[in-house]
Amino acid sequence: MEQVLRQEKKYLMHEVAMSKLSARLNKIMIADPFNGPRGYAVRSLYFDTVNEKDYTDKIDGLELRRKIRLRVYSPGANFAKLEIKQKQGAYQKKRSLKIGREDAEKLAKGDYSPLLTYSEPFAAECYGLMNMLCYRPKTIVEYRRSAYIAKENRIRITFDHNITSTETCFDLFSEKLNQYPVLDSFNAILEVKYNGFLLSYIKELLDEADRSEISVSKYILAREAGLGY
Repeated sequence: MEQVLRQEKKYLMHEVAMSKLSARLNKIMIADPFNGPRGYAVRSLYFDTVNEKDYTDKIDGLELRRKIRLRVYSPGANFAKLEIKQKQGAYQKKRSLKIGREDAEKLAKGDYSPLLTYSEPFAAECYGLMNMLCYRPKTIVEYRRSAYIAKENRIRITFDHNITSTETCFDLFSEKLNQYPVLDSFNAILEVKYNGFLLSYIKELLDEADRSEISVSKYILAREAGLGY
């Protein structure tokens, strides 16, 4: 199991501003080796309770809240990551466990029994939580991501664009998902993640960029787009 505890800030950016900032960060930070010309693919299946507890907790701005998701980076992957993100004051705690493709496919159908075959306590915690609170698959969110890294304070800056979603199919490994846009094609989301404090030379570049801070997650944006809000 992997665990990360860090601060996270999110911003809405126009793709032109994103391209300019990305080019500048590329000179002072380490580019993620998977970036490529248009970034790499990220696809997440989000779960929520039958009464939408995680969705409403975020909307209501509760101090303690969570998101549960399965994440893959390619439909052809032979594994997925089961993750829980929990908001704790100014910090986000993310725990993740790599599970096999067949197990992930069962979870996507609402069968959480494969988690009992893993020795990690995190798997048992997820099994109990998802069964006790009746978690069910809710939506798939997919996007392209470009990432930049600074080893100091575990700083990671990401640009997410071409964000799409679907609530009609929960097949995480499908080659052909019928998805709708979550944001218009000219907008992207900048995420700034770090432990402790943000290095001054990176902060100065970010402050110069044209962006607007937002508090909602891609899960919330996807659900609202699906509901027509």
